[in-house]
Amino acid sequence: MASSKRILSVDIYRGLVMFLMMAEVWHLSKVSSNLPESSFWSFLAFNQSHVAWAGCSLHDLIQPSFTFLVGVALPFSVARRISKGDDSKNLWLHVIKRAAILVLLGVFLRSMYSSITNWTFEDTLSQIGLGYPILFLLGSKSERKLWIALVALLIAYWLAFFLYEIPPSLNNLSNTGVSPDWQHNYSGIASHWNKNTNLAWAFDRWFLNLFPRESVFNFNGGGYATLSFIPTLGTMILGLFAGRILLEDSSDKIMRFVKIGGSLITISLVLHFAGINPIVKRIWTPSWTLFSGGLCFFILTLFHWLADKKEIIKPFNWLKIIGMNSLAAYVMAHTIDSFIHKNFQIHIGENYASFLGMPYQTLVSGSVILIMEWLLLRWMYQKKIFIKV
Repeated sequence: MASSKRILSVDIYRGLVMFLMMAEVWHLSKVSSNLPESSFWSFLAFNQSHVAWAGCSLHDLIQPSFTFLVGVALPFSVARRISKGDDSKNLWLHVIKRAAILVLLGVFLRSMYSSITNWTFEDTLSQIGLGYPILFLLGSKSERKLWIALVALLIAYWLAFFLYEIPPSLNNLSNTGVSPDWQHNYSGIASHWNKNTNLAWAFDRWFLNLFPRESVFNFNGGGYATLSFIPTLGTMILGLFAGRILLEDSSDKIMRFVKIGGSLITISLVLHFAGINPIVKRIWTPSWTLFSGGLCFFILTLFHWLADKKEIIKPFNWLKIIGMNSLAAYVMAHTIDSFIHKNFQIHIGENYASFLGMPYQTLVSGSVILIMEWLLLRWMYQKKIFIKV
């Protein structure tokens, strides 16, 4: 397959990921709370929320999918730049620039509702930016060396958590925000990955307090951590494997995707249920890298079969439009949602979205916002305006 040709399955998959993020404006948890007896809305609300700690919902797959697709795109991006005459120096300058922009853009978006810059690095863009130069460095390595790097990275990260012992003086509610009897706390080996009592939390108590802050950083309410960029790099490496396979001129891509995805999920489940390493997205445990990576392989397999093999494209054009401008969609989801909603309240009225009944108000207002965002993305697509870094 020519390196200059766009892989539609990748654009469609990326579009689905961004749509799920944009669709947060539906606030399905509010609809579910208004209709507590409905198992249908409860199911949808669960899959538009992050699980409390271990486990996975559809919403939990947004960040790993976006991260995975960065790895998928790397071989194509490098091949395209080399074909345009970029040498090693120019490639590295681009990589460093891109990484810096992603990290700083993540900080900017996290600071929008703060009185000062909110120097945290647990968001999707910052996590990708922190690991991107290492991904590029690995991009030219052989498949064998890539697998060795991935396994070594995950084992070293697991070992670092396992060997860390939290000082007893810090293990209290004021320092961790987690009650000792929280239902999601683990015992035994798995306890090294409990919320805000782990190595990554201890690192952030030191690292994030090096930056100017409104108050001393003690813990992240969701348990998210800066060091998660290390196993997140593992997710990008898995995407790199998938990108290389897509780039090949072979007929067994689907079977290879299925075998890799199935193997990753099987290993992760064994580690989780054996109590060796829980599947936790919020701190991106090694088991989560394998589990979510396996699911990403399966999702990519589905879109590759439909769009690239069967050439069923028309039903997915609306997703392709979003996927080809994923960074613009990401920024929209974090900036203009509240702006649009506020202006509708001002100019149309507070209850403009209640004509289906109060339980569905956020569903109506969210749909209005989604339609407007998609129309803007379609206009950008038609004008060939694509935001890239």
